[in-house]
Amino acid sequence: MAYGHQIISHQSIPGVSITAQTSDKGITAKIVIDEGRQVVQPIHLCFGLFERFGVQNVALELVVGANAKATLWSHCLFSVPDVARHAMEAVIRIGPGAELRYQEAHYHGASGGMEVVPRALVTLERGARLFSDFSLVTGLVGKLDVDFDVNVGEDAVAELTSKVFGHGTDKIKLKERLVLAGRNARGLIKSRMAVEDDASAEVIGMTEGNAAGARGHVDCTEIIKDRGVVSASPIVRVTHPEAKVTHEAAIGSVDRQQMETLMARGLTPEEAVYRIVGGLLR
Repeated sequence: MAYGHQIISHQSIPGVSITAQTSDKGITAKIVIDEGRQVVQPIHLCFGLFERFGVQNVALELVVGANAKATLWSHCLFSVPDVARHAMEAVIRIGPGAELRYQEAHYHGASGGMEVVPRALVTLERGARLFSDFSLVTGLVGKLDVDFDVNVGEDAVAELTSKVFGHGTDKIKLKERLVLAGRNARGLIKSRMAVEDDASAEVIGMTEGNAAGARGHVDCTEIIKDRGVVSASPIVRVTHPEAKVTHEAAIGSVDRQQMETLMARGLTPEEAVYRIVGGLLR
């Protein structure tokens, strides 16, 4: 658990070692999950700022040993700051046959003065599996700039899911890149975005198929409301004749028929809109 650049507490468990150092510039932490270790309970990380102004820089190295299996929850709490910055630079290596389920959830307040900059460079070795779920659907973020880069090895699988709800004048950029580098590598980028008021979002989902049997898909769905603006750019690139990558993208306002159905059941127009958006971001 980290508050600003202070480590409040941390605890290693059998098969999982955690080391961390702090300085004025930020937090540097390393988590190692031993080879073959099956971690039953989720590993919980918690980051937060609880003053009106602040900065939090985190450099995280995560190593999942061969044939290990773990779930990691990262909760980021920023409901108090008026003006603050949270930056994460993560390097993640998932060993052969290992599996990591990673969930990152952000909780923000009403100021809209945050700058959130998560970065991740991920490598999956042969037969590894990654299931990543990023969500920011509570509060105003201000500025969000996500950049994930994932290299998928032979027979490995990576699925990236992102769900973001922008309000006020939020500015959101979501960039995810999958490189299907190994034979029979599999990858999915799935983004779900909603914006309202004067919020704007740019969604870039890039997938490359560079080996025989590689299969990838990019799936972007966005809803806009009020004066919100969204652009989506699914980018696919294939360099091997036996690889295949597909994409789909849809941007539009709230479905009228769904609204009418919900309003016929007694919901107000606003309640119906939020029920539909909630279903998209669930």
